[in-house]
Amino acid sequence: MSNFIIMTDSACDLPHQVAEENEILVLPLTLNIQEKSYRNYLDEREISTKEFYQMQRDGVIAKTAAANMDELTRFMKPALEAGKDVLYLAFSSGLSSTCSAAMLAAEELCEQFPERKVFVVDTLSASLGQGLLVYLAAQEKKRGKSIEEVRDFAEQNKLRLCHWFTVYDLNHLKRGGRVSAATAMVGTMLNIKPVLHVDNEGHLIKVETARGRKASLNALVNHMEKTAVDPSEQTIFISHGDCLEEAEALAKTIEERFGVKKPILINPIGPVIGAHSGADTMALFFLGTQR
Repeated sequence: MSNFIIMTDSACDLPHQVAEENEILVLPLTLNIQEKSYRNYLDEREISTKEFYQMQRDGVIAKTAAANMDELTRFMKPALEAGKDVLYLAFSSGLSSTCSAAMLAAEELCEQFPERKVFVVDTLSASLGQGLLVYLAAQEKKRGKSIEEVRDFAEQNKLRLCHWFTVYDLNHLKRGGRVSAATAMVGTMLNIKPVLHVDNEGHLIKVETARGRKASLNALVNHMEKTAVDPSEQTIFISHGDCLEEAEALAKTIEERFGVKKPILINPIGPVIGAHSGADTMALFFLGTQR
């Protein structure tokens, strides 16, 4: 029987069933919409992705909140009390303070439970990029690896976890300070779609622009072609802002171009990430030679 538990937060955007099947415990992060607070559970018990994106398309603005040290302490403590060690794979420190709160919680819990181990990995990842790293770590655990070996696997591979995004509406990035108001206005007028990735510091960075939606989606696949390691054999994830048909079409393009043998996992971008990326965002995740 394994003596440690892999934990993460709901910024990972994993399907609830995948988290359960792989014994991954997930802390729901919080968002506020029209003065009402929701917890972003993967099973959508408080707010569904469909409901969230409909509200967003209706002009409602959601605000998100990082997990604090007390929340993370309460989340991890039951596992330690049950005699288990904890490996927490955290949402990128470049996008949230959740990771630093997890590290503080780990320090406190190690003092309370000196016989137990609590490790925190800053994934420098988001959405199903974070989810893919967590999933791959869980496969290492299933192979019988120790908590230190799984931690080291995550550390060694996190900067190989490629994130490529394109967004439909630049105004969400404007609100988050990712692009200027002028860029958002001109881009919207000219139907310009930014192509972005998460860099080695865990920040969301604009890399290029494409004219129109089709060109922006093709750009994601082209970037994959440049850096992906053995794409026909690896696990690939796609997340989307309530645009499933386009996500399925993107997956089909990837399967045909690279001869992918494993099923590509497709899942919606949850409300915490979606509050900043917006409806119709498309994101592609895979292992590459570099980000």
